[in-house]
Amino acid sequence: MNVEISDLTRRFGRTRAVDGVSLQAGAGVFGLLGPNGAGKTTLLRMTATVIPPSSGRLRLLGRDPGGYGPRREIRRRLGYLPQNLGYYPGFTVAEFAEYFALLKDMPPRQVPRSVAAAVEQVGLGDRARARLRTLSGGMLRRAGIAQAIVNQPELLLLDEPTAGLDPEQRVAFRALLRDLGERSTVIVSTHLVEDVGAACGEVALMDAGKVVFHGTPDELSARGEGTGAAGDAPLERGYSAVLAAARSATAVRS
Repeated sequence: MNVEISDLTRRFGRTRAVDGVSLQAGAGVFGLLGPNGAGKTTLLRMTATVIPPSSGRLRLLGRDPGGYGPRREIRRRLGYLPQNLGYYPGFTVAEFAEYFALLKDMPPRQVPRSVAAAVEQVGLGDRARARLRTLSGGMLRRAGIAQAIVNQPELLLLDEPTAGLDPEQRVAFRALLRDLGERSTVIVSTHLVEDVGAACGEVALMDAGKVVFHGTPDELSARGEGTGAAGDAPLERGYSAVLAAARSATAVRS
């Protein structure tokens, strides 16, 4: 398994943003679903080695990221698109991807070809020389995806990757996800259940810092059958049913 998470917790003051999460992910596309504030971004930031856990165990690509050496090696081999990606507006799309390639210690002779391939994969080949400040929100998001995949990562972490993409671009992105999942572990954090249903083989649903469901999209859909839960599609009804049941159980315990 490329990602092994055991009883992982992250506290901010008295708040447990992530509360005892245990998950494993191997090759393929793994969806991380949940409403805003569920803890998805915090979990992804720990998995990207941006912040350390407060407690619990985390192994990435067979290494413990707690040590400097292993953490540096992990960062060379992963790609990460945060929810809010900072950028220098004067960079071109290609320069932006190149900058992250160099940060990941890619051999300089490989960088130009890798940058061109990543930019082409996200559909920005004709805008490679465009300055980031001239791009639309959807194009900026695609440039962010390009920097995340420029090193052909073994572990790819994407936080709300389809934000700002139009329907055609989202369909193309789902196809890209499926292709990347053939050779890498891809974890996609989103609140859009249709993206998970179209691209993910496994899904975990988080609420209030905890995982309240882990299984396949079909299994999540089945949880909504006959419940009268809200939603226009089976996966949405399963999502709503699981959240309602989890919150009801929490209220009873309280």
